Amino acid sequence: MRSDDFTNTPSPQSSPVNGGGGKRERQSYIPDQAAGLRRLLARSTARVVTVVGARDGLGATSIVVNLAAVLGSSGKDVLVLDENLSHDNVANTLALKVRHDLLNVAHGERTWQDVILRAGEGVRILPVARAIQSLPRLDEMQRERLLESLSAAARDMDVVLVDAARDGHSVCASLSGDEPLLLVLNATASGITESYALLKQMAMHNGRQAFDIVVNKVASEREALAVFDNMAGVARRHLQVHLEYLGHIPVDEKLKRATQLGRPLIEAFPATPASYAMREIAQGLLRAPSATDAGHDALGSVMQRLMRQARPANNRMATIT
Repeated sequence: MRSDDFTNTPSPQSSPVNGGGGKRERQSYIPDQAAGLRRLLARSTARVVTVVGARDGLGATSIVVNLAAVLGSSGKDVLVLDENLSHDNVANTLALKVRHDLLNVAHGERTWQDVILRAGEGVRILPVARAIQSLPRLDEMQRERLLESLSAAARDMDVVLVDAARDGHSVCASLSGDEPLLLVLNATASGITESYALLKQMAMHNGRQAFDIVVNKVASEREALAVFDNMAGVARRHLQVHLEYLGHIPVDEKLKRATQLGRPLIEAFPATPASYAMREIAQGLLRAPSATDAGHDALGSVMQRLMRQARPANNRMATIT
């Protein structure tokens, strides 16, 4: 099943802001040695979706795991970039043993094929947390090896899902540009407050003006919409940010049991309300308009921003002097 098998019903999108990421892009220099990587990326048509939560426990990783499973079972090839070092990351949620990761690949100790994990039909997981955190300390050859491996792993994928690091420290989320970013929150007072703080941080520091929202662990859609409408109104008035409601996940005790089994909920308990909700959110992601639909290379754009982020400090100083 391809993404155009679903009916396209575009949702409103805000126009990009000036400054923030755009300003950094205009001032940044892309080294000539990256030309080969840009050519490699030119064939990428993957839809890139970054999923973020303000902290552990809000359900972002669970949603990534289940969205990947839904998309994989529907015929998509899905790559999950796991940016979390915490115990509650994608690999551990699926009871997968991580022996090596992308940092080992950057150091030339392994190939990307050695470290990629298989997680069910059509789903691959690439542990990237240590590599992303180590970017400023990598030399030029290591950076090129890392980026080429990321590109090769994502080649021919339909969807790339990023399980972003928590607490607002995600490099992937900050470099996501105008590609979809899904913010997961729940209806508790602390969950709403922390999620709004993260939204504000990304709007002010990264220039992001549009977020997709999933409200997790609620009793009903009415409750979810009340939470969403309140946050959307505040974000619009105070930040000039547009929020798009993508769906809600009802409270479901089977979710904890699926985690204990090391399986996605939609596979372990496909008939539960939360499983149906995950399927609807996955379809919503595929229906949403994307720059990729217009021939834009979403993954390539993120990777080029990553290249600029990865430039070592001594090279930046040499350019200044």
